[in-house]
Amino acid sequence: MDRLLRAVVGLLLVITLAGCGVALLKAGTYGWTIFLLLPGVLGATASWVVRPPTVTGAATAGAVAVMAAACLLLLLGLDGLLCIAMALPLTMPLGALGGCLVYLAESSQYGTRGVTMLLILSPATVLYDAKAPPRVFEVRTTITVAATPEQVWKKVVSFSDLPEPREWFFHAGLAYPKRAHIDGSGPGAVRYCEFSTGPFVEPIEVWDEPRLLRFRVTENPAPMEEWSPYSKVHPKHLHGYLVSERGQFRLTPLANGHTLLEGSTWYRHGLWPAEYWRWWSDAIIHRIHWRVLEHVRMLAENASKH
Repeated sequence: MDRLLRAVVGLLLVITLAGCGVALLKAGTYGWTIFLLLPGVLGATASWVVRPPTVTGAATAGAVAVMAAACLLLLLGLDGLLCIAMALPLTMPLGALGGCLVYLAESSQYGTRGVTMLLILSPATVLYDAKAPPRVFEVRTTITVAATPEQVWKKVVSFSDLPEPREWFFHAGLAYPKRAHIDGSGPGAVRYCEFSTGPFVEPIEVWDEPRLLRFRVTENPAPMEEWSPYSKVHPKHLHGYLVSERGQFRLTPLANGHTLLEGSTWYRHGLWPAEYWRWWSDAIIHRIHWRVLEHVRMLAENASKH
């Protein structure tokens, strides 16, 4: 097949892949198809059109094609910079793999079978993405506070304004806690944890002063504000895909009169492959926990000195 014909066929394939990708994003189907299958097929298409002379060149063509597609999503306002950056460590290697499979297909039956698998996987991955229930994960973070549980408890239930964050990822748009207050006391009270994107509403289920505060989460704000060349972008994954379900603070007295303060969050997300996205979400929630626990520690230790 001559180069011009390959280019025309490749362009048609790219347009088809782009249409499928946009349709999945608009439908809110963030899963194996969009994060694994489409990058592999896009990388394979790029390598097939370019016909690089080496396997390294084929891998580079596939990875660059995926990077270009990600930049296009940003320019079209279909997603923000932060989420695209988090996806690239997963999607670019798959684009490179697709490019390598096409290169191998030129000279071996093995490569042909690999490319064929990329194509026939589509119905299975779309079905899985649409039907698989989100898993619930737990994140637990601890800190030692040089104060008694009674002193720490008062600062856990509600706390004053936190200082502005220094971490770059919070300035890049990730939601961060700012303050907390509570209406009432005991089971049935409602705690409000104010984030940069809005409040978490947390009805209290267990009020075991000064040992355990456990709550449900009935309202979740957006997990981030996406950076984009446009004033606002609202991809579907900002609503209902990273959801906190419940949380707790556990206070354990230590022999030296200090307190082991533990914060836990149970959350679910609707992104696949789950373990890859869990790595990001766990890390983010740990940093949020640490920001709150460190502020509580400072307030409680200051109060214990007076």
